[in-house]
Amino acid sequence: MMLIDTHTHLDAPQFDEDREEVIQRALEQGVTRMINIGFNRETIPTTMELAEKYDFIYAAVGWHPQDAITMQDGDLDWIAELCKHEKVVAIGEIGLDYYWDTSPKDVQHKVLREQIGLARSLGMPISIHNRDAHEDIVRILREEKASEVGGVMHSFSGSWEIAKMCLDMGFHLSFGGPITFKNAKQPKEVIAKVPLDRLLIETDSPYLTPHPHRGKRNESGHVRLVAEAAAELKGISLEEIASITTRNAMERFGIR
Repeated sequence: MMLIDTHTHLDAPQFDEDREEVIQRALEQGVTRMINIGFNRETIPTTMELAEKYDFIYAAVGWHPQDAITMQDGDLDWIAELCKHEKVVAIGEIGLDYYWDTSPKDVQHKVLREQIGLARSLGMPISIHNRDAHEDIVRILREEKASEVGGVMHSFSGSWEIAKMCLDMGFHLSFGGPITFKNAKQPKEVIAKVPLDRLLIETDSPYLTPHPHRGKRNESGHVRLVAEAAAELKGISLEEIASITTRNAMERFGIR
C-alpha cells in the first residue's frame, strides 16, 4: 500500500530534533512520497534542501497570504526560476487568510493574482490556502482563469456549495486531520460527496494532527489515519483509498 502526503512542512522547527526519525516513520507507514511546502523567504530554501536530499520528497514553492506583505520585487522571478527544478511540482501554498491579521487584504489579493498569473504562464498547478475567505477565493480564481492550470484546495474547509465551485474549475480537494475529529461535521459531509477522482489527502504537519493524537505534533506518517477516515466516509477499503489518492496526486502534480 502506497500513500502520498500532499502537503507537509517537514522543514518546520518542530522537527529539528528528530526530522530523520519522523521521515523514517512515514516511510514505515507506507508514505512513499511527500510534498513539502515552501511558503516564504525562510521556508522556500529549506524546502528545496529537503527535495534535493530525498528522492521521495517533492517541493511546492510560493508566497503564503500571511506573508504577502513581505513579498518584494524579484521574489516572483525567484519562484519562477525554482519552478524549473525537476522536484518542484506546484506553486503554493498561495491564497487568502482572513483569520490572521498579518497582511492587508488588498496586498493578499495582489500577491495571489500575481502567482496565479505566473502559474498560468508556466503551466504549473497551484496549491490554495483558504481561511475564512471562501467567496473571495472563488471569485479571484475565476477572474484569474485559474481553471487553466487547476491544482488543489489544500485542507479544504468550505461548504459543499464552495466545493462544487472549486470542482467546476478543475481543482482537487485535499483533506487532513479534521476529518477524524468527532465534531467536524462539515468536512465529513463534503468529503463524502467529493468524486473519488478529485480526492487528495494530506497532513499539513506539524499542524492539524488527526485523532487519536490531536493536541500533539502532527507528522507525515499520520496521513495513514487520514486515509483510514476517508475510506470509512467513502465506504471503501483503506487499500482502495490509498490507491486512488496516490494515483490522483501523481497525476495532479506530474509525479512519476
